Amino acid sequence: MKAPWSFARFLPLAERLLNRGKLPALIFAVVRKSQGTAGRFSELKANVRLLQELCLAYWRGEYRAINPRSLVMIVAGLLYFVSPIDAIPDWIPGIGLLDDIAVLAWVVNSLEKELAAFKAWRDSLRPEKLRVVERLPASPRALQLEHNSGEKPTM
Repeated sequence: MKAPWSFARFLPLAERLLNRGKLPALIFAVVRKSQGTAGRFSELKANVRLLQELCLAYWRGEYRAINPRSLVMIVAGLLYFVSPIDAIPDWIPGIGLLDDIAVLAWVVNSLEKELAAFKAWRDSLRPEKLRVVERLPASPRALQLEHNSGEKPTM
């Protein structure tokens, strides 16, 4: 399946974001935007949450069993989701999120095997370890410091 036409321009942005260690800022932007869709678009929220959890586990070094190109696609999809300037501007009531839904659905469908492997890994964790892995600190800076200090989440 071919990528949505407006998605391609987010790939180099995703590579730069990853190379510059800015993944925590994106994770928090995704959290803020997905909270704004409360009660609506349950499938979108589930997909966003899955991709966000994968990025968080990757950032912490807990999960590295992902192809680097797949990670770039995930980050590009999340960048598309948080960008107010995409194919259909998000401020248009009723249809503003339709392109975000389509792009994220395409990313999820394209990376079905990678995401199934991540889900299996996540589901294999003990509940107390899962809580630690999924825990989101109070700020992007706190997540950045956690990563820079080499701290591994404790159980």
